[in-house]
Amino acid sequence: MAMSVGSGGDEDQPMMDINTTPLIDVMLVLLIYLITSLPPVTHAVKLDMPTGKAPPPTTQPVVINLDVDFDGTYYWDGNQVPDFATLESYFRRAAKEDPQPELHIKPNRSVRYDYVAKALASAQRNQMLRIGFVGQEAYAE
Repeated sequence: MAMSVGSGGDEDQPMMDINTTPLIDVMLVLLIYLITSLPPVTHAVKLDMPTGKAPPPTTQPVVINLDVDFDGTYYWDGNQVPDFATLESYFRRAAKEDPQPELHIKPNRSVRYDYVAKALASAQRNQMLRIGFVGQEAYAE
């Protein structure tokens, strides 16, 4: 945008440049009007929430306690498991039950993670679906 200042030329001539300030003001008002008149974009996600009409299950699930001792010894409901193949057979048998029992794993604080990871992998490989850790309050410091 150019502006002429100063000397020379015909001072009696009217200025021929267009004043764009009112045009810009009108364009901004139209833009604000357009933005406010558009419907808001909503990203709705349909969720099927429970209605609360169904009663909670009355029977408690069967719980299997798997303890992992500090040296990697497994205890299935308090009974020592002789070897890992026997543990896998326990997982296969429990996975076939209907309803499937819950597996509660309680590792010793000083056990190597390798023993716990092997038990978890074996339980998953043998189709155990309900697996959880218990006794984690011993690790809170």
